[in-house]
Amino acid sequence: MPGECSAARRTTGSWSGGYQSEVTVTNTGDVPMLGWMVDWTLPAGQKVESLWSGNATYTGQNVMVHNADWNGSLDPGRSATFGYVVSGSGGDGTAALPCRVG
Repeated sequence: MPGECSAARRTTGSWSGGYQSEVTVTNTGDVPMLGWMVDWTLPAGQKVESLWSGNATYTGQNVMVHNADWNGSLDPGRSATFGYVVSGSGGDGTAALPCRVG
C-alpha cells in the first residue's frame, strides 16, 4: 500500500524583490515512507536563489524538490521541512502543494 503525504507552504520573510518560504511535508498515511517529492510552478520573473534541506531540480519555472538523504524517512504523523529563497516580484502562490511519496 503506498503512503500518503501533504505539503504546506508558508512565507517566513519578504522584502522588495524577493521572499523566503518554508514547506512542511507530513506523512498523512498509516505506513512509514522512505522519501517524498513536492513540486510547484514559480510565477514568471521569479527564480529560486537558494534551497536547503532538500534536493531541487528546475525546468523553466517548474520546481521539483526531493527529500535530502537525512529527512526522507518519515513515520506516520511525522514531518520534515525544507526552505528556499526566491528573487523576483510577487509572493508565493497557494499554501498547499502537491506531495508524492517516493
